[in-house]
Amino acid sequence: MFIYTQRNLIACFSFALTCHFLEAVTGQISYSVSEEVKQGTTVGNIAKDINLSVKDLQSRGFRIVSGSKKQYFSVNIETGALQVSERIDREELCAGAVSCSVNLEAVVNSPLQLFRVRINILDINDNSPVFPMSSVVINVSESTAPGVRFPLESAHDADIGVNSVKTYKLTSNDYFTLDVQTHSDKTISAELMLQRALDREKTPQLEFTVTAVDGGSPARTGTVMIEVNVLDINDHAPVFSKPLYKVSIAEHAPIGTTVTRLHARDLDEGLNAEIVYSFITRTPQNILEKFEIDSQSGDVKIKGDIDYEQNTAFEIRIQATDKGPVTMSGHTKLLIEVLDINDNPPDVTVTSLLSPVEENAGKGTVIALMTVSDPDSGKNGAVRVRLARSSPFKLQSSFQNYYSLVLD
Repeated sequence: MFIYTQRNLIACFSFALTCHFLEAVTGQISYSVSEEVKQGTTVGNIAKDINLSVKDLQSRGFRIVSGSKKQYFSVNIETGALQVSERIDREELCAGAVSCSVNLEAVVNSPLQLFRVRINILDINDNSPVFPMSSVVINVSESTAPGVRFPLESAHDADIGVNSVKTYKLTSNDYFTLDVQTHSDKTISAELMLQRALDREKTPQLEFTVTAVDGGSPARTGTVMIEVNVLDINDHAPVFSKPLYKVSIAEHAPIGTTVTRLHARDLDEGLNAEIVYSFITRTPQNILEKFEIDSQSGDVKIKGDIDYEQNTAFEIRIQATDKGPVTMSGHTKLLIEVLDINDNPPDVTVTSLLSPVEENAGKGTVIALMTVSDPDSGKNGAVRVRLARSSPFKLQSSFQNYYSLVLD
């Protein structure tokens, strides 16, 4: 377990106030804790970090407020320690995200003080790489020239960073090598490459294993069995005009809209050159629910509702298969970017409310604390906040999307 604390308290505003007034501090405290630590693990001493004695925790009504349905953390009133109270699974909490944190509000009364607490959740290597299938069958003509490549579907590792997939390894064989590639987005892929000509009469079938290895310590692995059938007929596989297609669509585009048309060509003749387009086997269910492909034309169309807030992009692997007696397939990848539209209203949540308000309450009295958010992105997610009508109150921005309603 790796734990550290960073104290960074920023005084935002100060008033000469009486009981229940925000006296001095709005700031942020940062901690870090690894996922899957035991319940009761101490993250930091929050009482010490907000300059509050342990004996004042109860007398001043100290409490922490979480916007999450789960209460991952609690405070030991006797020691002031912030402790883990529920199992933390980073992959469940922030699946695929580079950074992951839980945000809390620490509140004390008499006078009222509010602190922002951010707890960074650190990844551990608790997941092994997993291939989409346990075995893959590849049909290769004996006339295939050395140097031809066969892309492999990448293994998925729920962990991130150094704990994600770092390389692939191939068991020793006489015909294929493995080319491992690192892309600009730091993802890793692998392709089988034929290094010597095949001879069906000598070797009609090959079997070997590809292993995905992550960068954890100790490393975790996942394997897929590769079975190569050597063919002596229908010796050309369909080839797409592009190895990668990229398109953009607006969210909530009408069902039936054509996203793009894919095209593949087969140099064979007759049935060996007739092509059927399809998604690869084991395509994720959420893609099958939202897209379909015309098997004859290669048109990819929208089948279900597209929502930017659910999916910002889709990666679809597509194959073109000929109708030879022993089929052969070519593959391509379609990347669909979903464009956001302003389809979500801002959400206002009151996190603390002083009610009723005494008639002799002084100017600057904090009446309520609230957060304002909008799930849209960019300009569509930018929010301006104002009071709807004239009143003896005013709004103050206290921290990012946090606001205070104060007596003016």
